[in-house]
Amino acid sequence: MKRGQIGSKGIYEQLKIQILDKTYSPGDRLPSSRALADELGVSRTTVTVAYEQLMAEGFISARPGARAQVMPLALPVAIRKGSDRRKQAVSFSDFAKSIVEMAEPPAKMKCPVADFRYGALAVTDFPVNPWKKALGMALGSRRETLSYDDPQGNLRLRTALQAYLWRSKAIQCSAEQILIVSGSQQGLDLCSRILLTPEDRFVIENPCYVMAMNTFAASGAKPVSIDVDAEGMQTSALPGVKARLAYVTPSHQFPLGSVMGVARRMELLQWASVNNAFVVEDDYDSEYRYDIKPVPSLYGLRDESQVIYLGTVSKTLAPFLRIGYMVIPKDLIAVFRKAKMLADRHSSLLEQEAFAEFLESGQYERHIRRIRRKNSQRRDVLVETLQRRFSDRIEIQGDNAGLHIVVWLKDLPEKMEPYFLESAQKSGVGVYSVKRLYTSKSVQKPRCVGLVMGYSALTEKQIVAGVDVLYKVVSS
Repeated sequence: MKRGQIGSKGIYEQLKIQILDKTYSPGDRLPSSRALADELGVSRTTVTVAYEQLMAEGFISARPGARAQVMPLALPVAIRKGSDRRKQAVSFSDFAKSIVEMAEPPAKMKCPVADFRYGALAVTDFPVNPWKKALGMALGSRRETLSYDDPQGNLRLRTALQAYLWRSKAIQCSAEQILIVSGSQQGLDLCSRILLTPEDRFVIENPCYVMAMNTFAASGAKPVSIDVDAEGMQTSALPGVKARLAYVTPSHQFPLGSVMGVARRMELLQWASVNNAFVVEDDYDSEYRYDIKPVPSLYGLRDESQVIYLGTVSKTLAPFLRIGYMVIPKDLIAVFRKAKMLADRHSSLLEQEAFAEFLESGQYERHIRRIRRKNSQRRDVLVETLQRRFSDRIEIQGDNAGLHIVVWLKDLPEKMEPYFLESAQKSGVGVYSVKRLYTSKSVQKPRCVGLVMGYSALTEKQIVAGVDVLYKVVSS
């Protein structure tokens, strides 16, 4: 310790290290506060503060008139900076072991021309002023206390959502059946925790939303992949399948974009009834329908006691708001409510109240109509530019709804994909493979390069420039 250049925190840290590495052993006495102060060239008060902190943490004891004494410490390893002792392997839980090797979503790339990342929204589409006003009203509301709220969600918001779901999706439910969650991902996690146990099986589309498959697999359950065609999940493959849960995106299959017809929806519900299974209906972007009429949700088709409906504002307002909602069968309300409470008490109340105001005022539906028109224009530009550039060398899927399309480059065999993706990125364009969304055991894997191309975060000029670059990359 340098004389006169150390404070109480530095004295405390140095003495703590010396106690831990046994420079001072249990029973040894430290210098008196007066002696150490003189040695270091500091005030006695500075040393006293350091000693008091060591006493508070149980490193030393002291009594009036006697020097401080080092206490016995049950330490398995001497803790010292620069120690070369090897760390012992961490003993993970079964849950941690199941997720440690899971692949993460593609990292963000620097794409100066255009980034066709799916799931991103344009910053300019966010309704800044209306949302700011709604937040201000939420902040200005009078509260008796600052305390935890209902785990199920703010009643005002659940009541507003009940009316919205009936108007927009023909879903009849009570406010009591609605659970507010921190994004649809938390809804999936709650379903996994409540409905699945190790060695259970769950049905999932192939290709699929990988985050959903990983969430269910983290419970120890095993996936049963059912291939998708132009009408969604091939429900003819379901008879004979024993599973506790089925996860589907029937309004706009992710990623291929097909819409499940009513006949297949009824077959899926019949399978769930026979097998006493639950169907998780992920309605992640059904607000965006361009050339097709709305299709009734699974929840509204018949007895809803085995359907869990999942909605979100991540594709209409912004993913960072972390607002999602579930419509839950009445028999499951209590257990989902308790699981939500254990997860995070409740979702952010301020955003809940702002969203309730947004719904009640009509701002939310006006906003959806506005950005639906803008994204329809973006989609038109993307599809028209691709067709003009590539003609019959490509096949486009899923362009009648949602915020992305799938493009198959028929001239490029699947083995060329890594080179193509790398060349596109070097040319300033981000594109993303559909292959990673197929299960590893799939017999329906792509034979040519397939891309999931999002367009909702791009300007029309960026879309055209990005497609032009992709054409040059393919041609080269």
